[in-house]
Amino acid sequence: MLQRLINQYCRFLSVLMVAALAAMVVLVFTNVVLRYAANSGISVSEELSRWLFVWLTFLGGIVALNEGAHLGTDTLVSRLSVRGKKTCLVIGHVLMLYICWLLFKGSLDQVRINWDSTSAAMETSMAYFYGCGLVFAVSGAVILLNHLWRLVTNQLTEAELIGIRESEEEPLDIPKPLQ
Repeated sequence: MLQRLINQYCRFLSVLMVAALAAMVVLVFTNVVLRYAANSGISVSEELSRWLFVWLTFLGGIVALNEGAHLGTDTLVSRLSVRGKKTCLVIGHVLMLYICWLLFKGSLDQVRINWDSTSAAMETSMAYFYGCGLVFAVSGAVILLNHLWRLVTNQLTEAELIGIRESEEEPLDIPKPLQ
């Protein structure tokens, strides 16, 4: 139930990321054309594109966390027993929850500090810029806690215990060394 809700949330975030990327392309392209053709430009284009890029990165991190698409290596963990894999998963998730807490606390402090500060070109509160850390920290913690809950209730498959997804690319055909 919760996993289905998280998946729908991540699909919504994916739509937002596509919209942000499209807006960035339009803003930057239009600004470049205006600078060369009309010797003018859109004053908020660079700043808004930078904000969208930061938000895009954090939202992409949420989706990647849910899909297990972050970079990782499974050389050691894949060779462990199921119990060893579960232990490594719990340790990794507890550490990531701690990092989510640190990110939440730091982002919340930045939001509070910069609530009355405005950006140079858009003249918008800088709290919105730093809010992406709050969104990531809360979303990431929910995803991690759900994953731990699924572990405790034996809903995870053995493949999910490793925590990373195999590459979608075909492996290179590396010849074996000569004997």
